[in-house]
Amino acid sequence: MSLTTAALIILVPFLIWRIYQRLKTQMSRQRSILSRHYTGLLVFCAMILIPATELGDRPFQLAALAAGAIGGIALGSYGLRRTRFEVTPEGYFFTPPQRMGILVAMLLVARVVYLGIEIYMNQGSSRPNPRFTDSPVTMFCLGFSAAYFATFSASLVRWRKQKRKEVDSI
Repeated sequence: MSLTTAALIILVPFLIWRIYQRLKTQMSRQRSILSRHYTGLLVFCAMILIPATELGDRPFQLAALAAGAIGGIALGSYGLRRTRFEVTPEGYFFTPPQRMGILVAMLLVARVVYLGIEIYMNQGSSRPNPRFTDSPVTMFCLGFSAAYFATFSASLVRWRKQKRKEVDSI
């Protein structure tokens, strides 16, 4: 076993633990900032649309991306029913379902780490490195995660606009 391999065996679990801890803090009560919701909607939609443009000649991967997106929208809609929304004098707040959000985000993180390990294992061999869009499993994970968080962002924009109309009508 090389020194680089040993370092990766030690560092990958630490990296995953740090990502998990960071996600745990992000999935708690948050102030609703409309510009962040628009940015999230734009970024997560782009995460689906950009790979979809590359997958025109690979229908199986495109179908996996679409299936993941449909599953992500469904789970995101369910998660919104479990989200707590608050309107206080300090502002607008929401608390997403923590375990669900962490699980969805870690699904994508695990797949990216797997691809990184696969690329590392291919070093020095004649096999080509996999592209991100080569695997249907990766496309499913990407579509699922991006659609889940895009659904959340879109719903938070809608919620804020609804609250704005209520304030304006008073």
